[in-house]
Amino acid sequence: MPKAMPFLFSILLGATGACQAAMPAVPREQPALHALARAPSEAELRATITRLVGFGTRHTLSDTKSDSRGIGAARRWVKSRFEAISRACGGCIEVVTPSRMFTGKRIPAPTEVMDVVAIKRGKSDPGRVIVMSGHLDSRVTDIMNSRSDAPGADDDASGVAALIEAARLLSKQDNDATLVFAALSGEEQGLYGGKVLADYAVAQGWQVEADLNNDIIGNSRGQNGVLDSTTVRVFSEGTKSNETAAQANYRRYHGGEVDSPSRNLARYMATLADGYLPDLRVRMIYRTDRFGRGGDQVEFLQAGFPAVRVTEAREDYTHQHQDLRIGNTDKDRGVAYGDTIAGIDFRYLARVTALDTLTMAALSRAPAPPSGVALAGAVTTDTTVTWHKVPGAVGYRVHWRDTTAPQWQYERAVGDVGRAVLRDVVIDDWFFGVSSVSADGYESPVVFPGFAGSFERSPASSVGAHPVRDHGPQRRRFSPTGWAPTKSGHSSVRP
Repeated sequence: MPKAMPFLFSILLGATGACQAAMPAVPREQPALHALARAPSEAELRATITRLVGFGTRHTLSDTKSDSRGIGAARRWVKSRFEAISRACGGCIEVVTPSRMFTGKRIPAPTEVMDVVAIKRGKSDPGRVIVMSGHLDSRVTDIMNSRSDAPGADDDASGVAALIEAARLLSKQDNDATLVFAALSGEEQGLYGGKVLADYAVAQGWQVEADLNNDIIGNSRGQNGVLDSTTVRVFSEGTKSNETAAQANYRRYHGGEVDSPSRNLARYMATLADGYLPDLRVRMIYRTDRFGRGGDQVEFLQAGFPAVRVTEAREDYTHQHQDLRIGNTDKDRGVAYGDTIAGIDFRYLARVTALDTLTMAALSRAPAPPSGVALAGAVTTDTTVTWHKVPGAVGYRVHWRDTTAPQWQYERAVGDVGRAVLRDVVIDDWFFGVSSVSADGYESPVVFPGFAGSFERSPASSVGAHPVRDHGPQRRRFSPTGWAPTKSGHSSVRP
């Protein structure tokens, strides 16, 4: 090689590096997420559900003293599992048990509702929190029957098994935001465990970016015999539960009915599934929950946090809220009622667990979603989008889509800036949003402009002084009450 050639080659390399440095940051395919997609263990999931079913009943009003039966024994076992996972990762997980006394239509005498919560603190952004939840309690046909066996294998030992497995898999991996894995109680009696955790989150000052509530995720065969082991439903509210009348008026005129942070969280999960789970499709459902029914994500929404419900594609209602029995009428002869482990498809449950684990990992490694997103461009042919930059982001992407499109269709990487002008993109014809991108190519969910799309907590409509008892490290006790819905629509399914 001539003497001048090494010098020329070094100049070319420098120019290439400078060019790459000048290019706006964009999302990148992540080998770590591909590995997580394959990681959930069917054996681990089976072992957890088998153990939970073995407690006989986990009814909220059941025995709390026995070591072998009832909600108390189940809670202590889940706590021991979290503690074992923490020991295996050198104490990386803190386990707390926030609780509160409740009475109500389905809790006639004062009863302590206790959650079991594992917390893996974030490395660089610990105040930002990603939650995965499922409920530990179970029931039979009579909601007040706390004595009969109520195995609750699918509703909701499946969700608890998934979050324990996600905690195991993510315990030895890095996360910038804090990860929370929460086994809730009191769901069947009125979403009480969800309220305990939502209040606890507010009291701790958590900036909850997402609650992934997993409830009934382990069955792949519907009551009508239809088998679907490649689809999972993600339910998300369209507009924020606690928007004011003025905010609703603005939203009705300018848009945002289908762009709450929860809805864009569902889109984020669907995109991850498309990229990393070829055998599982997210079906986005534009409802907060199934028709006339509820789940613990509702309490997070009422507290002003983004939340979705993850649920199997095909439900078998003969397995939900049923006494264990065999049908003996002309209409149901031979039908096996009850929520037993025989109804669990463990391969399907592992795929849904993978989706949750991927989502928690991706959210925790990406920067926070941009804040203060706003639009300008009335009576012009260009649209100007502005936002507040967030720590950890090295670039941003502006997204837009047709107003009737379910997913974002177009995007433009614009660099480490807080303003972008989309030439010849008329503001009237599109919906817009902004995402943040990290140096290693992790992307946040898209944020729709204004209050309607902001991921920042929207305060609850009322504030009270109902303390949350924390059996872990002591912190602030104050918490909002908000609205506590009943579960009158979450009724028994009878033959």
